[in-house]
Amino acid sequence: PVLHGPKGEDGTIQGLFEVLQIPYVSSDVMSSALGMDKAFSKKLFEYAGLPILRYQVYSKNQFAAEKENTVKNIEEELGYPCFVKPCNLGSSVGISKAHNRSELYEAIKTAFLYDNRIIIEEFVNAREIELSILGNETPEVSVPGEIVYAKEFYDYEAKYFDNKGTKLIIPAPIPEPVVERIQEVAIKAYKTLNCSIFARADFFYDEVNDKIYINEL
Repeated sequence: PVLHGPKGEDGTIQGLFEVLQIPYVSSDVMSSALGMDKAFSKKLFEYAGLPILRYQVYSKNQFAAEKENTVKNIEEELGYPCFVKPCNLGSSVGISKAHNRSELYEAIKTAFLYDNRIIIEEFVNAREIELSILGNETPEVSVPGEIVYAKEFYDYEAKYFDNKGTKLIIPAPIPEPVVERIQEVAIKAYKTLNCSIFARADFFYDEVNDKIYINEL
């Protein structure tokens, strides 16, 4: 749990520990790798019937070969604003919110600086909710907390430097039936990726339409 990001929670160091027969805490190689990769985890969540936002995934070569068609497809299927993210990174590094075509091109260019695959997600006006999960075959789930921030989205600066504008509210002020739905989906997502020991599940709560979406584990 003291390691974070690439080479820390993506299965690589876990694989090294396995080879050297060194005990370690948290999920194994496969679960760590799947949890770190936004594209693969969303595919599995989708397959498991969990609520997720609409998304598209592109490789660097794929986008370079079909730029215009790809951008048109994103505009038609996801619309603006939308989020562009590297598939395999954390802490909001390389993530941008695009409001128009020029910003979308710039966001895609930025995301490809950090990964050869990117994911574009639709935007919903939602609250950011997260909770923790502990255990193995019969995991327990915590009360949810809410992240409130002053910036347009919860980016790297808001996460680590904005001590005044960013607040963590625990427990999150949301209705109990919504809490139960989020907790249920969190445990299903945890089991879908075959996680162990602990994880954090991040959600979007669309209060107006009473919908929840799991973002990542």
